[in-house]
Amino acid sequence: MEVEQEEMKSLGAFGIYRKAFQIILPWRKIFTQIILAYILPLFFISLVNTHLSNSLLPKIVDQDKKDLAETQVPTSNHTNIFDLLSFPSASYWLLQQVTYTIYSFLFSLLSTSAIVYTMACIYSGRKVTFRMVTSVVPNVLKRLMLTSFTIFLVVCTYHVVAFLVFALAAVLIAFGPNTNVGMSILLVVVVLYLMGLLYMSVVWQLASTISVLEDSYGFQAMKKSNQLIRGKVGMATFIFLKLGLVYYMLHKALERVVLHGEPLGMVNRVAFANVCLSLLSLLSLFERVIQTVIYFVCKSHHHENIDKLALSDHLQVYTQEYYIPLKGDNLQLKQFNVG
Repeated sequence: MEVEQEEMKSLGAFGIYRKAFQIILPWRKIFTQIILAYILPLFFISLVNTHLSNSLLPKIVDQDKKDLAETQVPTSNHTNIFDLLSFPSASYWLLQQVTYTIYSFLFSLLSTSAIVYTMACIYSGRKVTFRMVTSVVPNVLKRLMLTSFTIFLVVCTYHVVAFLVFALAAVLIAFGPNTNVGMSILLVVVVLYLMGLLYMSVVWQLASTISVLEDSYGFQAMKKSNQLIRGKVGMATFIFLKLGLVYYMLHKALERVVLHGEPLGMVNRVAFANVCLSLLSLLSLFERVIQTVIYFVCKSHHHENIDKLALSDHLQVYTQEYYIPLKGDNLQLKQFNVG
C-alpha cells in the first residue's frame, strides 16, 4: 500500500477497487484466516435463521391452527385459546430474531475490527499475524461497539423524526385542499428520507474505520466521519450501493437455491452453496478493505497527513496489555559455575 498521498487523493471508484485487490492478493493468507474465523460464521448464522423461519415457525403456526380447528368455535374460550396458542409462536419468532440480530451484529463487528486493524498494520509497515489480530480484536471491538451504539441512537432519532414528518404529510393528503400537493410533498419526503439513510450508512462505515485507526470513537468518530466524507459522498455512496446490490443478489440466490432448490439435487445444491458462500465471503472482505481505502482517500482529499509512524504508535495501544515489558529485575541473569 505504498502510495503517495497525491495519488491516493485522485483515486476514483475503479481506482479504489484496484487498490483493494492489490492489498488483498499479497496478504491473502491472513485475510483467508479472517474469512474463516469471522465472516463465514456470519453467513452460516444467516442461513440457519432463514431455515428456521421458513420451516419450523410455519409448522408451529400450522399446529396452532389445527388445535384451534379442534376447538368448538362458539365457546367463549375460543379467543383465549387463540391467544394462548399464538403466544408461543410469537415468542419463538421474537427470540429467534433477537438471537440472530445479536450474533450477526457481533460477528459483523468482529470481522470489521480484524480487517481494519490488519489493513492499518499493512499500511504502517507493522508485523501482523492472525494470532496477533485475534488477540487485539477484543480491544478494537470495544471502540466499534461504542460507535455503533451511538449511530444506533442517531438512526432511531432519525426514524422518529421521519415518522412525524410522514404523519404530517399524510394529514395534508387526507385533509388538505389539494391532494396532488400533498402527494408531491410525500414523494419529496420519501426521497429525502432514503437519501438520509444512505448518507448515514456511509458515515457509519467511515466512523467504524475511524474508531479503529484514530483515538476518536462514539460521537467524536461520527463527527470526524461527517467531516472527512465531504467531497467524496457521491463516490462512497456509489461504491457501497453497488457492493450492497451484488451482496443482496448473491444472498437471495443462496437462500432460494439452498433452502428451496429441491429440483437441483443435493450435490448441485451443495456445490452452489459453496460457490455462493465463497463469493459472499470475498465480497464482505472486499467491502471492508474498500472501507479502509476510502478512509485514506478522504484523509488525502482534505490534505490531512497520513503519518505511518503515528499510526503505528496508535496501533501499539491495542497490544500493550498482551505484551508486558521486561523490567530491570527481570533482565538479571543467574550466575552458573562452570567446572
